[in-house]
Amino acid sequence: MDLTPSSASMGLLAAFVGTASSFAVVLQGLRAMGASEAEAASGLMAIAVAKGLAAMAITAKTRVPISLAWSTPGAALLATSGALPGGFAEATGAFLICGLLLATTGMIRPLREAIEKIPPALASALLAGVLLTFCLAPFQAIAFNPLWGLPIFLGWVIGGRISNLLAAPGALIAFVGVVVFGVQPSGEDLPGLADIAITTPIFTTPIFTFGGLIGVALPLYLVTMAGQNLPGAGILVSHGYQPHVRQTLFVSGVASAIASLFGGHACNYAAITAAMCASEEAHPDPAKRYWAAFMSGLFYVIFGLFAGVAVSFVLLAPQILITAVGGLALFGAFSAAIVKALENPVEREPAVVTFLVTASGVSFFGISGAFWGLIAGGLLYALKSRK
Repeated sequence: MDLTPSSASMGLLAAFVGTASSFAVVLQGLRAMGASEAEAASGLMAIAVAKGLAAMAITAKTRVPISLAWSTPGAALLATSGALPGGFAEATGAFLICGLLLATTGMIRPLREAIEKIPPALASALLAGVLLTFCLAPFQAIAFNPLWGLPIFLGWVIGGRISNLLAAPGALIAFVGVVVFGVQPSGEDLPGLADIAITTPIFTTPIFTFGGLIGVALPLYLVTMAGQNLPGAGILVSHGYQPHVRQTLFVSGVASAIASLFGGHACNYAAITAAMCASEEAHPDPAKRYWAAFMSGLFYVIFGLFAGVAVSFVLLAPQILITAVGGLALFGAFSAAIVKALENPVEREPAVVTFLVTASGVSFFGISGAFWGLIAGGLLYALKSRK
């Protein structure tokens, strides 16, 4: 058997980093869409189990270390979009459409090529605009209560000094300490051993609306493709692997569609954890590193089954602290997106327009700013290109 202790430990570390670094972002996104505590726990469980099972299936079939993750930029988009008129049921309909679009992209070559033709500067500016609100939250948390906000920021700094991979987990560990010793110093209401139980899945009947399609489904699809699927596939190529785009997009899209019925938003190629599983530390033999990705999928399933306990604990803290943890985890993605958006002088102005309109949070006809940001930047890009 090719499974080694190093592959198993790297799979565990990848699952922990993938969960801890963006758990708060996904929770915030689902809650902003109108999910109750139980529905948010169900959504977290559904998408974690879906991405875990999908990753295990893909790696077993291809023997390539293809890691999957939930859509962190997509969750940040949800958190800044606001609830839809139809509540979480309407959001679930949008999630289902997004999953079907992801699966369709894997099956139809012209659609994959059309997505790839979106100017990288505009796609990066869209992502940066979505992430801006989150990245401001750590400093807003410090202003809200320095005794709570500063330890979380310092946890991120100290973890990052040890290793870049430990920055977000460091912030999460500090957050746990703040909740236990600061927010709930008496220990009241903290989940105990008796509260540890497998999360109950909650089926939500989806509602389909034009506003949900344009305001949530399409922007969620675009930021997932631009923010995670494209760079995630690129990570595998950079390590010398065939990314199997067609199969991965189809399987992850179908998994997303199924998870949406229980509140999950979207899963996709991983980037950071893909680099971990494809590294030499996972296995000296590149042909056997797929075991690390397979094991990370298994641990994602285990983590997902107990998502309800984590949600109950996290929601004891003020919302600004939850957002702050997510914002610290997104610093790297935000800085990379800004650099990519502004590096080409010819595309700089359209990118800035896309970024500002998206970050402003404007909404017309019930459609979020992410859509209008891409439209505004795209029109200016077309005018400048014609000129």
